[in-house]
Amino acid sequence: MSTSAIPVTLSINIEGMTCASCVGRVERVLAAVPGVDKVSVNLATESARVESAQPLDFALLAQAIDKAGYHATAALPSSSPAPAPAATTLAHPGGGRAVLLAALLSLPLLLPMLLELAGVHWMLDGRLQLLLATPVQFWLGARFYRAGWLALRARSGNMDLLVALGTSAAYGLSVYQLLMSTSAMPHLYFEASAVVITLILLGKWLEARAKRQTTSAIRALQVLRPESARVRRGAQDVEVPIADVRPGELVVVRPGERVAADGEVVEGASHVDEALITGESLPVARHAGDRVTGGAINGEGLLLVRVTAVGAESTLARIIRLVEDAQAAKAPVQHLVDRVSAVFVPVVLVLAALTFAGWWLASGDAERAIINAVAVMVIACPCALGLATPAAIMAGTGVAARYGILIKDAEALELAHRITTVAFDKTGTLTEGKPSLAALEPVGIDDGRLLQLAAAIQRGSEHALARAVSDAAAARAAPANDAAAFAATGVTALPGRGVAAMVDGARLILGSTRLMQEEGVALDALSARATELERQGLTISWLAVSNPPQPGQLLGLLAFGDRIKPQARAALEALHAMHIQTILLTGDNQGSADAVGKELGIGRIIANMLPADKAAAVAGLKTGGACIAMVGDGINDAPALAAADVGIAMSSGTDVAMHAAGITLMRGDPALVSAAISISRRSYSKIRQNLFWAFIYNLVGIPLAAFGLLNPMVAGAAMALSSVSVISNALLLRRWKPDHQKGSA
Repeated sequence: MSTSAIPVTLSINIEGMTCASCVGRVERVLAAVPGVDKVSVNLATESARVESAQPLDFALLAQAIDKAGYHATAALPSSSPAPAPAATTLAHPGGGRAVLLAALLSLPLLLPMLLELAGVHWMLDGRLQLLLATPVQFWLGARFYRAGWLALRARSGNMDLLVALGTSAAYGLSVYQLLMSTSAMPHLYFEASAVVITLILLGKWLEARAKRQTTSAIRALQVLRPESARVRRGAQDVEVPIADVRPGELVVVRPGERVAADGEVVEGASHVDEALITGESLPVARHAGDRVTGGAINGEGLLLVRVTAVGAESTLARIIRLVEDAQAAKAPVQHLVDRVSAVFVPVVLVLAALTFAGWWLASGDAERAIINAVAVMVIACPCALGLATPAAIMAGTGVAARYGILIKDAEALELAHRITTVAFDKTGTLTEGKPSLAALEPVGIDDGRLLQLAAAIQRGSEHALARAVSDAAAARAAPANDAAAFAATGVTALPGRGVAAMVDGARLILGSTRLMQEEGVALDALSARATELERQGLTISWLAVSNPPQPGQLLGLLAFGDRIKPQARAALEALHAMHIQTILLTGDNQGSADAVGKELGIGRIIANMLPADKAAAVAGLKTGGACIAMVGDGINDAPALAAADVGIAMSSGTDVAMHAAGITLMRGDPALVSAAISISRRSYSKIRQNLFWAFIYNLVGIPLAAFGLLNPMVAGAAMALSSVSVISNALLLRRWKPDHQKGSA
């Protein structure tokens, strides 16, 4: 017997990437590894995401990356803490230390130029200039030679190759002038090569610091993970490492402590601060029977919690994994940048060669020709191109997560800014999703028997209406022998319509009007009453005996009321203010749907829909360039969520809905729908701004350098500034807040 391989996704950390050209090279070598189906490499996170339909050998992937000139390490899972950064040594200075040393060595070389601006003519001895510039060029600048050589060996090019060639040309020309000139003060360019390297090292250091800020959301979530838990074992409370906690165990959470793991409160009452997990600004009350999330902060009460999920399956780990996935993913707009980056370095080298040849032939001044060619190579930096999109994606998804909006992938973030219509499910999305039994109308039996039969069919179901029936039956305190007499067997769910079961030898069906029509049950006896209840906004379920081919017999109806969420009206008004149309798609009856739609100001209402009908309706809306979002929370919403351009799921709903959606709202607040669209619009705006500036730096800078209007030092400063500027611009997204929270402290 053959078994199919389980699809896998492997995360890899990659050291040594410096620009968009590096990204393209790593993607090419990984895509060439047998078994690899899809590769996405992110410069901002310095990571790769590899997908395959079969298990992959990490050693093969690492070997391919190493051959391309980079170093690969396996990424830690989301449930593991991030490693501490490695320290640098004097032999291989890095970061701020390298910048400081380079600046100290370069400053004396730059001093004569600065003094000349003040009218003081002074020049450092050429041999001393050589002594100061050499360690900057070959020790502190060794990283450019290593990376440039590896790129050449891989028959490719990158930013490091441009820097190595440009500064080496300026340094080599200076050495030649120093050795061959008979003048006491030959024209040297040591300051150009040293200062360019110093500025680029400074830019990379500032870039690294800025990139670290874009991942602040992940680090903030990682900090929430407790290292230990107080577990009740027998009569004792024992403190154990969090890795030793198992589902089903009882965890004691004292006031002020973090909840150790996902679970259900068994004993105690308190308020729990879940701000960093759900974005809820105020602590929420938790009592016995309520669920709590690992990482939340307990308030004033002692809680005893039964653990339901730990490690990689916990809510916090899943949130971190979703944010990491979104930040590592590549937005569709990035593919254009990738195509440009693939030919960028070769084109720049050709332009530098043409600049040298043009100046030499036009003026006969080889020295000036070399310096202008150096300026072309130094100003042309593909770093900003590579960082423009992922920096904005990381900042946008990070700030969204802070407010309880989890964006599954970069495509969802990019698409959401184009949304023109939002389709809402009703129950659990615009209403509380906690219906209660409002009316019973029996036919030929009494109220108690009608309720007991309905409760027997619904026993064990997690559907909201089933819980309402069970609660109503429990409140009536039906005798145990009556409950046993109405035990149901062969319970069968009828998606979007209701449920069927055998009770006391008869086949009973409980569900919608559509189900009754399909089963041939006459509803005339209660149709007028049903219409009246629907006009009041109540949801109707019918109970009948149905044993085809015999005609069905109506036993009665049950009417349920569900309150509209208090935030729903403001949420719909916010969408209308953004010029976004709203539609209600529900499996509920037309009367109940009309009542909710009228109260919330929804113009178009489509009721009595099966799951497939919702998906078809969403697909039908996607015409003429319209971008459709679907908001839902149940299993029956999953097909429509998948069919929409952007699926938005409430985390208070089912896992199936969340898996089908591109965006998950960590609390059931419909106001977060407009917030998700808002952060998408802001993020996409930043992407466009970043790409504009990244291209402008090169479109303006390269011609200026080619025509001799930029010296290499100014070019180096502009190059360093380009990467820092696009990341700094992306970081402005961290100041974003949802409109409905802007007035809060």
